[in-house]
Amino acid sequence: MRNVSNGYWLRYLHSNGASIFFALVYLHMARGLYYRSYQFVWLWLSGVVIFIILMATAFLGDVLPRGQISNWGATVITKLFRVFSESLVQTLWGGYSVDNPTLTRFYSLHYLLPFLLTIIVFFHLIILHEFGSSNPTATKIDAIRFHPYFTIKDMITLILYGIILVLLVCWAPNALSHPDNNIRADPLVTPLS
Repeated sequence: MRNVSNGYWLRYLHSNGASIFFALVYLHMARGLYYRSYQFVWLWLSGVVIFIILMATAFLGDVLPRGQISNWGATVITKLFRVFSESLVQTLWGGYSVDNPTLTRFYSLHYLLPFLLTIIVFFHLIILHEFGSSNPTATKIDAIRFHPYFTIKDMITLILYGIILVLLVCWAPNALSHPDNNIRADPLVTPLS
């Protein structure tokens, strides 16, 4: 963040953009529940898989700043794998605690999982195209074309998303993160909150 020219822009755009993106994902899921999209089982299951991979990617990225909250979050979440075996936790950590080998593994996965996510999103869209939307106001007879109606709507949403993101990064870059994550990770100190 400090060693690269304008590195703070990249970090804050990435972290705040991910937080806003999750808010949009939750709105998308709420709309799906409202319109009873769960009745289309394959469409709903592909969305659930997308959400699980998205949460895993977000968790792996949240650990990378090497802050106090990130360190303890990684410790607690990876210890959940003790249910399967202690050696699995040590393999995830690359040792006996969360340290540099853990962050190397998590960085690699944080980089690679979005490619898998993109493939599943394409399958999600193909399934949506095959079965149609669950919007009760649209039938096959009065369905509207994707372009230009939905592309214009999506472009307006994307522009609003960009404006909100730039305003957030310029005036309140740490508003969506925990202040204790600015403290360097210390495995001997438990965070207060």
